[in-house]
Amino acid sequence: PVRYISNNSSGKMGYALVEAAVEAGAETVLISGPVNISPSKRAKTIYVKSAKEMHVAAMKEATDCQLFIACAAVADYRPKQKLKQKLKKTDTSMNIDLIKNSDIVTDVAALSNSPFTVGFAAETPETTDCLEKLAREKLQRKKLDLIIANDVSIPAIGFDSDYNAVLVIDHDSSEMIAKTSKTILSRQLIVKISQMLKIKNKAL
Repeated sequence: PVRYISNNSSGKMGYALVEAAVEAGAETVLISGPVNISPSKRAKTIYVKSAKEMHVAAMKEATDCQLFIACAAVADYRPKQKLKQKLKKTDTSMNIDLIKNSDIVTDVAALSNSPFTVGFAAETPETTDCLEKLAREKLQRKKLDLIIANDVSIPAIGFDSDYNAVLVIDHDSSEMIAKTSKTILSRQLIVKISQMLKIKNKAL
C-alpha cells in the first residue's frame, strides 16, 4: 500500500499518438496508467492502475477495433503477494517474489479476429543493428504487424522526454525516423500505419 515497482515512463508517447489518431479522424480509445497528462477530450479514456487492470481493459476494447497500438511501458512482473499493510524496513536486504504479468500485445495479436497490432520495443542496445535485431525478434515472436523500437539508454529521447527517435519495423522492411518531437513523430506514425491498414484491407 506504500511502495510499488514501476519505471519512469511518462506516457507522453502514448498520449501524443492518441492526439494524432484523433486528428486523423479515428474513433480513439485511450487506456492509461497513472500519468500527469490531460487526455484528449475527443477520445474515450479508461484509467487503470495496474498491469492486470490494463490487460483486462485492453482485451475488452481490442475485440472490436481495427487498430491496436501497445505503447504503454507495462511492467513485466508484479509482486507475488500484495500486502495490506506497509512492509517495514528491518534487515539490510530484502527479497521479493515476483510473478510474470500477462503480455497484453501478444494476447491481442493472438485474438481470432485480431486488429492490426502495433507494439513498442524500449531497448538498451549497443548498436542500431542490435536494436533492429531485438525488435524484429519481438515482432516475430509476438506475431505483430508492426513494431516501433527506440533506444531508452539515450537520455534525450524516450522515457520522460518530449522527443523520440525510432526504428519502424515490419516483416519486410525497416525505417529509421530521426529525433523529433513526439507530437510530430506520432503524426508520421499514424500516417504510416494508416497506409499499411489500407493495404491490408485491400488484400482481405
